[in-house]
Amino acid sequence: MVAQPRAPIPGLPMLPTSIVGSYSVPGWLERIKTDFHRHRISANHLTEIEEVAIKAAVKDQERAGIDVVSDGELRRDNDIDYLLARIPEVSIRGQGKDFYYDYYDAELVRPLGSDGQQSLGFAADFDFTRQQTDRPIKFSFTGPFSLSRRLRNGDRPDETELVRSLARLLNVQARELFDAGARFLQIDEPFLAGYPDAVPLAIEAVNIVTDGVPASWGLHICWGNRYARPTWEGHYDFLFPSVLQARVDQLVLEFARKGYDDLQLLHRLGWDRAVGVGVIDVKSTEVETAETVAGRVRRAVEVLPAESIVVNPDCGLRHTPPEVALGKLTAMVAGAALVRAELQPSVVHG
Repeated sequence: MVAQPRAPIPGLPMLPTSIVGSYSVPGWLERIKTDFHRHRISANHLTEIEEVAIKAAVKDQERAGIDVVSDGELRRDNDIDYLLARIPEVSIRGQGKDFYYDYYDAELVRPLGSDGQQSLGFAADFDFTRQQTDRPIKFSFTGPFSLSRRLRNGDRPDETELVRSLARLLNVQARELFDAGARFLQIDEPFLAGYPDAVPLAIEAVNIVTDGVPASWGLHICWGNRYARPTWEGHYDFLFPSVLQARVDQLVLEFARKGYDDLQLLHRLGWDRAVGVGVIDVKSTEVETAETVAGRVRRAVEVLPAESIVVNPDCGLRHTPPEVALGKLTAMVAGAALVRAELQPSVVHG
């Protein structure tokens, strides 16, 4: 009997599968969201439609065989506005948009926390998703550094304190999520690759967010995925050594589009925790085969302990057509299963 390595997420098999966060936004939902921002439908109507879309997204993930699902982030226009628009101290100049995915013009008009430790409603979002599935759920939210890049700070020049204040606010939300039953939480920092000098501050803020919340924490860092295009290019060495101080359990990183050379970098620079390895290129509409995915997983297993690997797409699937997204996730699950069978033959064949 082959010894079974410890899985990176308790209760799940070796090489568990997850999505990064967002799921495909169908064309009809894009049009309805834009109609809302052009004041053609009510907020209540939009919420009802988003909940239908979330149910479908969860069902797609279940059909594909994903181990850890998400709500597809389908309540969110983009990676920033869903959060900033909920903060009382933030003023949004004009609630309308020409296109739902555009960013608001957001400004901090008084210090964060001046109204106390307010809830932003994430626990209710999580609870709705929990009612739709029996599978483990990942709840992700944009991190404090990236939020600060899209928030004008009025006449207060201290950007460092802004990042820390946002982190304290997110810590309140994380505590509420954990109390509501969320056990897999993820901080997304999609802007960090463009500001390598800010990594020490960003990691300090990550640790403020995770403080006192004993969830399984992921930190997702990519090279940008705006309209399915990268914003920056480079290698993940810019994260080190600061990221070694991050109080998270897993780095969730992009590899399929860029290649797997940085796996050696993680090993060489001392990352000793789990890695969410991107094996699906979300910037391409070509559906990978199970064997293509398996080959990518094998490359990861050559460098990292199999028991430390979580299998996921490079980034969110927001810009991927629905039928392509489902096909990619199905191939991802099948590819992970091929490698799992190779590593655990006695489990599969008896």
